[in-house]
Amino acid sequence: MTESPRRMSTRVSTRVSTRAVVVGGSLAGMLAAAAVRDHIDSVEIIEAHGLPEGAEARPGVPQAAHFHILLSGGANAIEELLPGTVEELLSAGANRVPMTTNMLIYSPEGWYRRWKRDSHHLIAASRDLTDSVIRGKVLKDPRVSVRPHTKVTALLGSSRRVTGVRLRAADGTETDLTADLVIDASGKAARTPRWLAELGIPAPAEDRVDSGIAYASRVYRAPVPTLNWPVISVQADPRRGEPGRTGGIVPIEDGRWHVSLIGTPGAQPSREAAEFEPYARTLRHPVIADLLSHAEPLTDVAVTHSTANRRYYYDRLKSWPEGLVALGDSVAAFNPVYGHGMSVAALGAVALRTQLSSLGLTNGLSRKAQRAIARPVELAWSLAVGQDIHYETTMGKSAGAADRLLQRYVSRLSHTATGSYHVATAMTEVLTLQSPGTALLRPGVLAAAVMGPLRPRLDGPTFTGGERRLLADAGIRPPWLTA
Repeated sequence: MTESPRRMSTRVSTRVSTRAVVVGGSLAGMLAAAAVRDHIDSVEIIEAHGLPEGAEARPGVPQAAHFHILLSGGANAIEELLPGTVEELLSAGANRVPMTTNMLIYSPEGWYRRWKRDSHHLIAASRDLTDSVIRGKVLKDPRVSVRPHTKVTALLGSSRRVTGVRLRAADGTETDLTADLVIDASGKAARTPRWLAELGIPAPAEDRVDSGIAYASRVYRAPVPTLNWPVISVQADPRRGEPGRTGGIVPIEDGRWHVSLIGTPGAQPSREAAEFEPYARTLRHPVIADLLSHAEPLTDVAVTHSTANRRYYYDRLKSWPEGLVALGDSVAAFNPVYGHGMSVAALGAVALRTQLSSLGLTNGLSRKAQRAIARPVELAWSLAVGQDIHYETTMGKSAGAADRLLQRYVSRLSHTATGSYHVATAMTEVLTLQSPGTALLRPGVLAAAVMGPLRPRLDGPTFTGGERRLLADAGIRPPWLTA
């Protein structure tokens, strides 16, 4: 029997609208909002600070002072959530860097070749620009709003279901905000374990692995054009049994280089400007120091010691409330030297959207989404921790026999990759979070590792003829460039 128009109209008018609350206006928070906006009527982002209008530093993101790269796995995920983001970043001056075509990498096993075939890429830009472009695209949507200068102090509901959050405004006023879904994207300072305990849920298992690495970073005016300029990385060798020193140059917007120098205890860089370039001179190759000697510093030196790997295993809890999801650094934070943080957050947001698209706001969404978010976390965690545990100063976990065996295999792969496009591509697939670690155990990769590199070892960085001319025009003629 056909319903009357009056009855149909009544049904529509009594529909209850749905709301998601995102805790934190970070990059992860913005991507979370983008993930759920098509499936929920309104999304409100609760931000403890204010949000800048453009590509300016956002309060509460001290790591923005250090270089950031967006790996192709993360860039592709962001494009799924926010089509056109990469093009907007490039238009604003970011660089698309083919891997390893436009990278100069000095690994512990030697210099990587710059293969002319482009298999993967990264987006190089300042963190402020990346945040600004993503934030602008998300907040254009009228379904998404921000409540700034407001803190979430507790979860509402019970151990079975979270029904909202308690808020504290800047003037101390407290109010309750109901929600059908609460997403914790508040970052490293997340208080979710405490909030869960207040609901009667046991604390999740937690891992913390800290190599004691410190970062010192500075932005320079580049002496050469930065469009299509290569990323440069001189890596430490943890097998030497001595403090590790690493450095990198990332070409970012506005003709600048973002430079980070990184050291383990016993070789940690200083915040003194006069010591920045001399520290670069202590790396395993002088390329970074020689380039910086012709660049103009634009900022002071920023230092951080907050580089520990920390992970909460929410996906393993026997009890998890419906209506709550955590992602980004709230779940796992990684040593930033590996460049996985933004990409893991993006992949986690895509996982959330996939589960929400399939299940809707039904029972089981939160647990299934939390387990899906854990998958990209697991890969990035194994990559970061699998490297950091081999430093003698690392706390939280030490390398066992299996870890040392795996390290020898990965070292063999890296050695092979210096002269094998096939292996270099396989490793890049995993490092950009586009394939699981098991991809490195495929028969073809195993066979290539046994054979070793197919080309001879390189003696130094392989700048192209055009890059050499640009360096020469800038008066940069170190011995390694003309050798």
